[in-house]
Amino acid sequence: MLKGTGNSIYVLLLACLWLAACALPATTPPPIQPDSEGDVGAAGLGDPIYPHLGNGGYNVAHYNISLAVDMAGNSISATTTIQAQATEPLRAFNLDFLGLTIDSIQVNGQPAGFRRAGSELTLLPVSPLASQQPFTVAVAYHGQPTPIANDPAVPRSYGPVGWLRLSPGVFVISQPGGAMTWYPVNNHPSDKATYAFTITVAKPYVAAANGSLLAKIDNGPSRTYRWVEDRPMASYLATLAIANFEVVTGEGPNGLPLRYYLPPNAPRPVMDALAETPAMLRFFTEMLGPYPFETYGLAVIGDERVRIGLEAQTLTILPVQRVAAEQLHELAHQWFGNSVTPATWQDIWLNEGFATYSEWLWVEHTQGRAAFEALVRAQYLRMAQAKMWPPAQPPADQLFGPPIYIRGAWSLHALRLRLGDDVFFALLRAWVTRYQYGNASTADFMALAEEISGQPLADFFQTWLYTAAVPSLPPLVRP
Repeated sequence: MLKGTGNSIYVLLLACLWLAACALPATTPPPIQPDSEGDVGAAGLGDPIYPHLGNGGYNVAHYNISLAVDMAGNSISATTTIQAQATEPLRAFNLDFLGLTIDSIQVNGQPAGFRRAGSELTLLPVSPLASQQPFTVAVAYHGQPTPIANDPAVPRSYGPVGWLRLSPGVFVISQPGGAMTWYPVNNHPSDKATYAFTITVAKPYVAAANGSLLAKIDNGPSRTYRWVEDRPMASYLATLAIANFEVVTGEGPNGLPLRYYLPPNAPRPVMDALAETPAMLRFFTEMLGPYPFETYGLAVIGDERVRIGLEAQTLTILPVQRVAAEQLHELAHQWFGNSVTPATWQDIWLNEGFATYSEWLWVEHTQGRAAFEALVRAQYLRMAQAKMWPPAQPPADQLFGPPIYIRGAWSLHALRLRLGDDVFFALLRAWVTRYQYGNASTADFMALAEEISGQPLADFFQTWLYTAAVPSLPPLVRP
């Protein structure tokens, strides 16, 4: 009767061990020692305006974001795969990621431990990373993306930012820190990367994103869209637009593909404004050089109550009532901000001041010198009456205040008066060429201006960019 009892006990013991193993988590994260130096990436990049945005210890090369979007529930099921390279030895590092539920994380194909504190997601790979080692992170997650409305680390710039569920559909407007509401990210403009998006959504919705549309797959009740942006892009410029769009295509200078994602029966002012886009592109290419990306277009929010927009890379997003007034400003950002991106958020005038001055230059181009001079005088009066603070030192809660736009633009006009047209426009062309697809700072612009002009300009820039008092009106006669 007792024959085989030893084997039965052995099998029972193995079964118990197997059950115990199943009860354990897949990985047991090693403890983090925050005071350990040299092997834990910084939880923020120390930006002068938003010091907690971004993370140290690595640079991202590419994001591959795959999303299944439930429009009725405003929820997503997603996997983001990140290709990066360590810049120092790392046994732990951070990503910025807010709110959504994490299903799994792998680093280099192995399950990784993790912990969360607010928008900081700390990863603990099984094997530490060596300096300069390439690595891959895959994060699977789900939930309802929630815009940032009152995060003290990312003050509201012009309302909630990030993944926005509006009446016509989903529109992602992330500036400055909203990218982390829908994918894990090194959330700072200084770490630009290329992107791929795979978006699955039920019919009749249409999904647009940055870059070029490589594939549209019919799944019966749904469609899958595959978008790729091969040029480096700041995280705040990554976007999705999902709505019941009508898609209109066209062609810009040198065969540039244009695509517009419009609400059904878009009003005539919108269509008239879009008819001007090729002329605006010609204006910029003649002034600055070739358009820096492979495609351009707009996604239009068909809700007149919406007031926000964004110069997302290759795909400007604007509400329907603001297309005519603002499309040129946002198009200018493709050069000033998207191709040449500020090194820090304190340098934001390099985006907005340049785009605003581009609007003034368009007036000069289309309406003549007298209209242009009247405009710059009116803007100077506005600046002086408001006592606008210097654009290179924005307060954290005024990142998009009028001085960034108006005094920033006037600083460029004063520089044009100082240098003369030939040198000034040579400087603009050198700026967008030298720093194309990269980052640059106010100090870089000042140094380049001195290099191109051969003039000492430190006092000029101190007066216009850093001194509190509004400078005196310079003579409006260009050398």
